[in-house]
Order: sequence, then structure tokens, then C-alpha cells
Amino acid sequence: MTQEPADEAAARTEVKTLDVAPPAAAVLPAPSSSGAVPRGVLYLFMIVAALALAGSFTLWQKLSTIQEQLARQSQDSGTNAIEARALAKQAQEIARDTAARQAIAETKLSEVAMQRSQIEELVQSMSRSRDENMLVDIESALRLAQQQAQSTGSVEPLLSALRVADQRLERAGQPRLSRVRAAVTRDLDRIKTATTTDVPGILARLDELARLADELPASNAVPKAGAAATAASARKPASTPISVQWWVKLVDDIRDEARGLLRVSRIDQPEAVLLAPEQLFFLRENLKLRLLNARLALLSRQSDAARADVSAALLAVNKYFDPASRKTQLVATQLQQVQTQLQAVALPRIDESLAVINTAAAGR
Repeated sequence: MTQEPADEAAARTEVKTLDVAPPAAAVLPAPSSSGAVPRGVLYLFMIVAALALAGSFTLWQKLSTIQEQLARQSQDSGTNAIEARALAKQAQEIARDTAARQAIAETKLSEVAMQRSQIEELVQSMSRSRDENMLVDIESALRLAQQQAQSTGSVEPLLSALRVADQRLERAGQPRLSRVRAAVTRDLDRIKTATTTDVPGILARLDELARLADELPASNAVPKAGAAATAASARKPASTPISVQWWVKLVDDIRDEARGLLRVSRIDQPEAVLLAPEQLFFLRENLKLRLLNARLALLSRQSDAARADVSAALLAVNKYFDPASRKTQLVATQLQQVQTQLQAVALPRIDESLAVINTAAAGR
């Protein structure tokens, strides 16, 4: 910054060294003592002196012009140097201001990046907690539906709970829950195609069989006299006289009484012959208890106990009741059907969906 005035002083000194003093009058040679100088030579010297004077004046003007130009250039250089110093100072200030602003911007950028990472972590934690809460709700709904299905013997609670879970997982749209939705879809398809037993229908059939137990005829039951009399009256011609009808009726009564005293029939089970009328009441009640126990075992999902009670009831019907009776045959047939249906009374489970939900809720 201090070098520019020295350069300006050197330029001025250089200009001063170029200054030439105005031309002096030409020194004429002194006239010789030998005689007068010719006039032509004198004029010649005067012309040369005038020309030299004119050239010196022209040169002096040019030097003055150059000096003025150099002064102006020096002044312009000084002005430019001052402006350059001002611009350099301003540039330095701008550079310092820019550096300070850049530092502030970098600080703010780092703060924004940190805040963004914190917000992303917060959003992820909120989303994760929301997904975990949804998984907990779905698991609770599925377990409750499984208990209802086990209690009612119907797969409709399971199907409804699985459909709701699939809809909620679809609305969530989280990639990390795709495995859970795939497991729920597989269980839903498997339960739809599974063969299940109509437990309410079996319960209604057991109730009907318990009601029919009072109408089953025993193997050693004596035919009713009213029925034999009705059959005899049906065989009697309508045009028979009254006296003949009286004798026919007397003979039929005597024959029926004789048949009541002695009856021949085939009974494969000896215990059925020895069954007293008083014991028949307890036999029917025992048959009803067997059917009711099978019903309770079916409601408590104990299919083995239900099958055992139905088998015992079927054995009692075939052993103590008349196999030729239509009601006995009907009851035996229905008991066999119930026993066949109880073979597939087990309901499908949703263990795969519950396991996948537990794994996803644990974050694994």
C-alpha cells in the first residue's frame, strides 16, 4: 500500500529530468579581425538559429504534453490504486462475511440434519409402536376367535377374525408385515377348504335321540292286548250275526290269554330276558344319561369321551331293545351316523399365524 506514492514520486522525477531549458540565442561567431563576415553567412546562421529555436519550442511543447499525460496517468493510477485498495478491502470484508455466513449455514445444516434424523427416528418409533399395537390387537382377536370356535364347534369366528386381520394388514401397507399377511392368508384359505363337523346338528340329533329313548320297546316286552283285539276285529267279517260274533270274541279272548301265559320268541341277549319292568325305567334313564354325557363332552371338545358314550348307547340299544322295531332301528342308525361324524370333529388351528405375529411383534 505504501509503494504506490514512491512510484508516483519516481515518475515525477523522471518527468523532471526530461525538462529541457528553452533554447538560448545562438552564439554567433565573432567577426574576425581580418575583415567583416559575409551577410549571406550571417543570414544563414540566423535561419539555422530560428529553426533550432522552433524545433526546441516544438520539443518543449511535446515534452510538456507528455508530462501532462504522465501526470494524468499517474493521477489515474493513484485513483485506480485507491479504488483497488477499497475494492480489495471490500472483497476481504465480503470474504469474511461469506466465511462467517458459510460457517453459520454449515452449523444450521448440521442442526437440520440432526433434527431430521431425530424426526425420522421418532416417526419410525411411532410407526413401529403403531404396528406393534396393531399386531397385539390382531393376536388377541385371533386367540379369542379360536376360543369361540372351540366352544361353538364352528369355524365362522376364525374366518371372520382372519378376514378382519387381512384387511387391517392390507391398509397398513408395511413391508415388514408382509410375512404376517401371507401367514394369515394361508390359514384363511386352509380353513375355507377344511372339512368340519356340524356340531350344532350333532347336538340337535343327540337331543332328539334322548327324547326317543322313552319310546323304544324292550326286547322282552309283552304285546298289548288292545292291539291283538283290534287285529281280531279287523279279521272278523262285517256280515257275521251277533251271536256268532259273541262266540268268536270269546274264543279270541281265550286265545289271547293263553298267548299271554306262554310266549315263544328269539332273544340273542340273555340279559334282555331277565330285564324286569322296573329296571326298564332305569335302563332308559341310563341311555338318556349316556346321550347327555356325549352332548356335554362334545361341547367341551372332548371328542374321545363323546364317541365312547355314543358307542355305549348304541350297544345298549342293540342289546336291550327290540331290533325288529322301526324306532329301535331308527335310533341305532342315527347313533351310528353320529359316531361316524364324531371322527372328524377336530377344528383347524391357526398356530402358524400366531407364531408369525409373535415373531413380528418381537422385532425379529
